[in-house]
Amino acid sequence: MRRAFNKQDMAPVAQALLARAEADQMDANAYLDFAITLQLTGDRDVAMDVQAEAVRIRPHYTLPARQGEMLRLLVIMGLGDLMANTPIEFLLEDSDVTLEFLYVTADAPWPDVVPEHDVMMVCMGENDVNQPLLARLSEWIAGWPRPVINGPDRIAVLSRDGVCNALCGIDGVEMPQTVRLSREQLAALAAAPDLLRDLLPDGAFPLIVRPLGSHAGHDLDKIDTPAVLAAYLERVPAERFYLSRFVDYRGANGLFGKYRVVLVEGVPYLAHFASSEHWMVHYLNAGMGESEAKRALEAEAMAQFDATFAARHRAALAEIDRRIGLSYVGMDCAETPDGKLLVFEVDNAMIVHAMDDEAMYPYKKPAMRKIFTAFRQLLENARTRR
Repeated sequence: MRRAFNKQDMAPVAQALLARAEADQMDANAYLDFAITLQLTGDRDVAMDVQAEAVRIRPHYTLPARQGEMLRLLVIMGLGDLMANTPIEFLLEDSDVTLEFLYVTADAPWPDVVPEHDVMMVCMGENDVNQPLLARLSEWIAGWPRPVINGPDRIAVLSRDGVCNALCGIDGVEMPQTVRLSREQLAALAAAPDLLRDLLPDGAFPLIVRPLGSHAGHDLDKIDTPAVLAAYLERVPAERFYLSRFVDYRGANGLFGKYRVVLVEGVPYLAHFASSEHWMVHYLNAGMGESEAKRALEAEAMAQFDATFAARHRAALAEIDRRIGLSYVGMDCAETPDGKLLVFEVDNAMIVHAMDDEAMYPYKKPAMRKIFTAFRQLLENARTRR
């Protein structure tokens, strides 16, 4: 992952793993690593096939502690790309925790005996495919003899419309109503805009539309008029979509600012703060590396986070933590011009890492270390409560 992030040539790694897999077709480790490498080089569809084959061969994998082992964590995973599960390796990089990954699927039997562990963490993310697995996991771990972090019943709430419903009515929080609509319903809306009041009671143009299951802005668009919606449907072939109203959260500096906040046992930490001239803010396309001024804004946000953002929204963040009910979860959010906390998404599988160039982002590693330390303490707290 670090090699790919630093834009190093991944071809030698991929070739070596492919050679291992071809030499031993039961080398599940090679298959799984090859699947990750394929994702990092952009070949997602093949990567998913290789990953499924790896898990078919063997569902259990071990990543030993980099330091002397002090805790063993059983990680429950589902199939999917790099955003389908909590990125636990980033949170425990160079740690004293051994990770025992156990992949569970709908097709294969689940084990009667699992690897020895001190704590279990459910890292499977929410999506329509995983909903039945999360329900089955809830039954499977009922009465589990070891502490469990992030119950699957709570992860199941993290769909975009599920989070919207869960956070409805919190004082100081703005989260536009989100509804699921079929392609036919959106086409009807494009032809007859008056339908909007029935489909989305708080809706008004401009609207935000995206296919179900999309991430990182893929096919996400702002729809200013019914004609733009019709053109969007011609371009995007998905069958089901999320629809919500657009909220203009541009700051006084003319930029849109998006925070990635991590809640660890209810305590908020700032993972990144991206500023962009465009309303759709993603850290990788916001031009952070090209703008010293934007990095200065992020450095200030990280240095002052506890006294500013976290203090302004303390009550709202506490209520969000109570309603979501997960010991570790991420949240993408912003602030509206009138000072409300604007929530875009809540997800247990958001990428949180410390791979940025320290020379360009000297302020980030200390901020990330706070998150990693808090997460390691979460594991220790869980173990001592058993």
